[in-house]
Amino acid sequence: MREYFGQIWAIAAKDLRVELRTRERVAAMGAFVVLTAILFNYAVDRTVVHPRELAAGMIWIVISLAGLLGLGRTFELEKEDGALDGLLVAPVPRDALYLGKVLANAVLLVGVTALTVAVFALFFQVRIPGNPLPLAGVLLTGTVGFVALGTLFSGITAGTRMGDTLLPILLFPLLVPLITFGAAATDDLLAGLPPGESAYSLRVLAAFTLVALTAGVGLFRFIVED
Repeated sequence: MREYFGQIWAIAAKDLRVELRTRERVAAMGAFVVLTAILFNYAVDRTVVHPRELAAGMIWIVISLAGLLGLGRTFELEKEDGALDGLLVAPVPRDALYLGKVLANAVLLVGVTALTVAVFALFFQVRIPGNPLPLAGVLLTGTVGFVALGTLFSGITAGTRMGDTLLPILLFPLLVPLITFGAAATDDLLAGLPPGESAYSLRVLAAFTLVALTAGVGLFRFIVED
């Protein structure tokens, strides 16, 4: 078991080291978050609706769109230099390879999520709850679910000519429950309601994440072998 988790961490650490050297995905996602928040800030008519009323839904939409920028590159660099073939012939279980990719993507997207909340708090006057742990739990659960499903579909689209163009077409319809319940729970918490009010939405997010991870672990080996 220790060796298995060591393999997962080795794959994740490799991806994170590459990202630290290139900063391609982090720079693209971070710039997208900031620019989108600025555009939304000027697009909302404050005499008609207060920005806080739209903040929760916008946060999840921005996280999803920014996440797609990073997920689309999950396998691209390795395919370009042939490193993916080396990973596939290495004595590493396919599910460990998948979970390592999920872990690396999750670390990157958690950082982007924190940036998104901070930027929207600045531009949309969103007040972070005095106890931020329930909000962090909702965002973390949803982020892991998004990454689990997105990493799986990134492996599917990486083998096609359409690549990044096909990824959102396949992924977005499946993200409807995540965005819907994630935005509902986030809205309740930002409005200052007790954490118990968002318990049902959090359970749905947790179930979505569990199903996404289970599907990824079970199906990833068939994707990369094809």
